[in-house]
Amino acid sequence: MSLSSFPHRFPSLGWLLLLLVLSSCLGVIKPVRNFTAYKPAAAPNYAEETSWAALPTRRDSADAVPKNAGLHDQQATASADVFFIHLTTLIRPQGWNGSTTDYALNVFTDQFSIRRQASVFNAAGRIYAPRYRQAALYSFFDSDSSANASAALNLAYQDVKTAFQYYLDHYNQDRPIILAGHSQGAFHAQRLLHDFFDQDPKRRGQLVAAYLVGFKVQPDAYQNLRPCEDSTQTNCFISWNTGEWGYSYEPYRDALAINPLTWTRDTAAAPASLNRGSVPQSFNRIDKAAADAKVHDGVLWVHPPTTSGYPRFFVPGRPELRHSFHIADYGLYYMNVRENAVARVKAWLLKDQL
Repeated sequence: MSLSSFPHRFPSLGWLLLLLVLSSCLGVIKPVRNFTAYKPAAAPNYAEETSWAALPTRRDSADAVPKNAGLHDQQATASADVFFIHLTTLIRPQGWNGSTTDYALNVFTDQFSIRRQASVFNAAGRIYAPRYRQAALYSFFDSDSSANASAALNLAYQDVKTAFQYYLDHYNQDRPIILAGHSQGAFHAQRLLHDFFDQDPKRRGQLVAAYLVGFKVQPDAYQNLRPCEDSTQTNCFISWNTGEWGYSYEPYRDALAINPLTWTRDTAAAPASLNRGSVPQSFNRIDKAAADAKVHDGVLWVHPPTTSGYPRFFVPGRPELRHSFHIADYGLYYMNVRENAVARVKAWLLKDQL
């Protein structure tokens, strides 16, 4: 079995392998040829259920809840929708973009991102998560040819944009919308906010909130949309990037960072006692009071949890990822995000009734 297929055949071990790979050499995940040398996979058809990682009308990984947590999937009775864009799971260097019909890649995506991240919203809304020809992981580390990375990310975004338009035309029916994603997913969600919400008053009114987690977001990125300033504000956006307490993350100095324990942008330290529950990579328990949080120079500082399941993410030559808890951005604050999404939907509905 090849090294490149290992993460997809064994999803629970895939990111541990990735950490080892990145720690040794980024060249292992670099596509061999330029973007133009590859023929992209066929574009997904969003009229087909197989082009979606999650739909509220079927059983899928977005319905999951952590074991023994006492939580329940509530999509059947939810008043809002969630459009969720998954993170990068294309680690293999066989091209600059993935295929939405790659079975092993889809299994990895569903177990790693849809189950562990999108599920945080299944108490607040009906979850729609498209499969898309995601850009390869190396696109975010490419310093040799930004044209390759840009082309790969643009191709991926065209799928996301097409999926969102299909969702609006066929599924939404003017319901309130939570837009959410992580890492590459947050990158694409930022663009959706530009293209569909920022200049459209009606669509802005539909937005409960956008959770743009795990990617650098500027507070003044939009003409009309603004960062959320408290726990129940709507028609706004949220972002944070989690890093180990005490370290400097210079590239994020001017980024938006909202504390998911207080839902404010101030720099006061929020104790772990405010943490309603973290969920580890194993997705088999809830760890209460496992992680604190403090906004510092554009990053969300956290003391490393004493319980297992929250790995650091280290990339040589990328100081903004050194000592990062990028993989656990959602997991460290799972219950706080889950409850906040429900609270914002309630606030949206109350405001809409006035």
